[in-house]
Amino acid sequence: MLYVRNRTIRVSPSLLAANFATMGHDAAGALAAGGDRLHIDVMDGRFVPNITMGMPMVSALRAHLGADAYLDCHLMIVEPERYVESFARAGANQISIHVEASPHLHRTIQLIKATGAHVGVAVNPATPLSSIYEIIDQIDTVLLMTVNPGFGGQKYIPQSTKKITEVRAFIDQHGLSAHIQVDGGIALDTLATVVQAGVDDVVVGSAFFRADGNLTAAHQALQAQIG
Repeated sequence: MLYVRNRTIRVSPSLLAANFATMGHDAAGALAAGGDRLHIDVMDGRFVPNITMGMPMVSALRAHLGADAYLDCHLMIVEPERYVESFARAGANQISIHVEASPHLHRTIQLIKATGAHVGVAVNPATPLSSIYEIIDQIDTVLLMTVNPGFGGQKYIPQSTKKITEVRAFIDQHGLSAHIQVDGGIALDTLATVVQAGVDDVVVGSAFFRADGNLTAAHQALQAQIG
């Protein structure tokens, strides 16, 4: 967790940037270093041009890390409603689906809720925020993509800052409880910008799983960046 004045910002290390050969070790290390939630990017090669982790990885992480680890599963897949229950059974604490991939969004939100998991709805960079305003009072997390989904290590899209500010204002003005999570290009040079714009949760990949392997130092560097 990061601390800034009277606010706390959750840190969600993205396992997409971890070493897949030592995933259990890296996941445990990320939590021990100060990570709050583990962000698991699920990609199907159809909704996004890449293929990554699925239910077996979530299940293995749950068994390895125990019940206390918070597993945040971000489904970048078509027909997410087909897999919601399977991810919940595998151990997902939160399941985030894309508004662009779920034509019956309200129904899928109710399906996630029925499993007992928290609900996130993700919005791609070019998708207007109006697409989620009808359901934002029914979800736990608004996930704003600050890069085009599909690959790690991309650069933050500067126009995302305005979007964060807008959804922050909407949530505050309507007295809603949804948290704002951002995913993509969050590093030392962009962290302060998104925090100032009003995020509650930052997904951090490459900047957390640094080349030197010192996860604690990575977390400390993020904290230092916002003071």
